[in-house]
Amino acid sequence: MKIGIIGGGQLGKMMVAEAKKMGFYVAILDPTPNCPAHSMVDNHIVANFDDQEAIRQLAKECQVLTYEFEHIDVEVLLKLEKEGHRIYPTPKSLALIQNKYIQKQCLEKKHIPIPKFLQVQGTQDIEKAGEQWGYPLILKTCTGGYDGKGNAVIRNKNDIEQAYEQLGQGQFPLMVEEWIVFEKEISVLACRGTDGEVGIYPIGENDHQDNILVETKVPAQLPPSVEKKAKQLAKEVMEVFEGVGMFCVEMFVTKAGQVYINEVAPRPHNSGHYTIEGCITSQFEQHIRSICHLPLGDTTLHSPIVMRNLLGAEKEGKAVVKGMKEALAVPGLTLHIYGKEKVSLQRKMGHFTVQAMTLEEAVKQAREASVYIKVVGE
Repeated sequence: MKIGIIGGGQLGKMMVAEAKKMGFYVAILDPTPNCPAHSMVDNHIVANFDDQEAIRQLAKECQVLTYEFEHIDVEVLLKLEKEGHRIYPTPKSLALIQNKYIQKQCLEKKHIPIPKFLQVQGTQDIEKAGEQWGYPLILKTCTGGYDGKGNAVIRNKNDIEQAYEQLGQGQFPLMVEEWIVFEKEISVLACRGTDGEVGIYPIGENDHQDNILVETKVPAQLPPSVEKKAKQLAKEVMEVFEGVGMFCVEMFVTKAGQVYINEVAPRPHNSGHYTIEGCITSQFEQHIRSICHLPLGDTTLHSPIVMRNLLGAEKEGKAVVKGMKEALAVPGLTLHIYGKEKVSLQRKMGHFTVQAMTLEEAVKQAREASVYIKVVGE
């Protein structure tokens, strides 16, 4: 099997590692010559993600295409699919999901619980939302946002103009959502094979700071009824988008046990990194299995586990890892450094997981390790 991956960053690198374990030929397309996956692949097409000719070259070389992030040119993928190329998750799924407004419309039509939302043509639409739902509100770009980029919190009517200006004053499509008062943010990882088989992973409970994921704890501490509801909603979301491959369904859980879908990502996800050490089949192996028409693997959790991201700290520059020796002395810790050459503040430079007999012990040891290890610029 020859697999083509659009993107050679940390997610692409982890997909490549699993594909190579199975003996597959792997080619990537990435504009960075020495990207994290570069040294592991059979061929690296150095080109921008919107280079249609380069994407065509990758498709011609490989039997199946996939991608590590959703902000890519879906039009060329739709054309390639019509020409007979296999692409998963399907370009149709990607086209519906990469625009958050269209994504929410699809979920609403199928009666999936989501926050109230409204398309924004100008500040008057934001004011209308505030009158209907109250404050705070969240203003979002419909496309291109990630890790908090493309989001602005509107705490009262006086914030509207500033938030609208911050997100381009209408240069990009915008939407506004009601603010859900949640008790927990969770991720449900789901994978669907080409035969319709669906595998659901243990639910992760997420902690974000400045809209960037810092920590995921597994299993999430949820009442059984809420856990069941969240997993069922993830299956329904997979059916809505006819997903093939790994999907991450981010959700809000309220104090009353209500569950709302926040966003859907059609790919392996940062909050699923715990599966590498934590589960019998990692999300990356599962993704490769699904797009290659192979049976899905066992998603059973070995033991409680915590994943923490290593974000760029102190200053920008050449990446240097500090505190590795001390961190690796923490029991149950496994470290992943992605191999990005340059640090920028809050950029995801790596992660580590800690496994323990109890979740409380895993949390304690993960937070101890986080004091030691840093990725800084010099």
